[in-house]
Amino acid sequence: MKNQISFRVWGKYALFTDPITRTGGEKFSYQIPTYEAIKGVLKSIYWKPTIVWQVDKLRVMKPIRTRTKSVKPLKWSGGNDLANYTFLNDVEYQVQAHFKWNLHRPELEADRIDGKHYAIAKRCLDKGGRQDIFLGVRDCQGYVEPCDFGEGVSPYDDLDQLDFGVMFHSFGYPDETGDEQLVSRLWRPRMVNGVVEFMPPEQCDIVETVRPMTAKKFTLDENHSSVEITEAAL
Repeated sequence: MKNQISFRVWGKYALFTDPITRTGGEKFSYQIPTYEAIKGVLKSIYWKPTIVWQVDKLRVMKPIRTRTKSVKPLKWSGGNDLANYTFLNDVEYQVQAHFKWNLHRPELEADRIDGKHYAIAKRCLDKGGRQDIFLGVRDCQGYVEPCDFGEGVSPYDDLDQLDFGVMFHSFGYPDETGDEQLVSRLWRPRMVNGVVEFMPPEQCDIVETVRPMTAKKFTLDENHSSVEITEAAL
């Protein structure tokens, strides 16, 4: 089954938030994107509940630099607050990913058509994505285009190994896990010669339950009709 894509994603700023730094409104970015953030980019390129995107690996194409900016986020009680956000500055990555069938949605089995979703995903990628691309948060606009993973020169090609400690990996949602709960996964990423190979979600050994949650139900006739019209226009 053809199901793998490679693309370049870049932007002026990125904020892949470390949850620990959210206390008090301050935000500080991880040094590299989280699995969940790249999965969000993939969903903005193309997504249907029939498939689940899995991020294979990421290559860092520009030096890791940060920049702190003063911002005025909204307060729940109204008005604005003052905070300092530390962004990644001038980022670019190469990503290799693939999708697999979502076996926890048997009601969409008829939509598991070999070649269909791959062709649509490729067309969406060529057009820069079906939805706006964000690098961690909505404030950080991103852009995507197809590429061959491994092409070009990375500033970390000669760096044997760099560890990033314990980082947030991804969320586990009921429609993808089959469990009626939302879970948070952590892992210990390592960059080797500029490449980070992501651990599959099911292999993460640090998993915490966030809260109970049930999956949204889909049917082909009711939920996919408008999507099929969009696909036909691509």
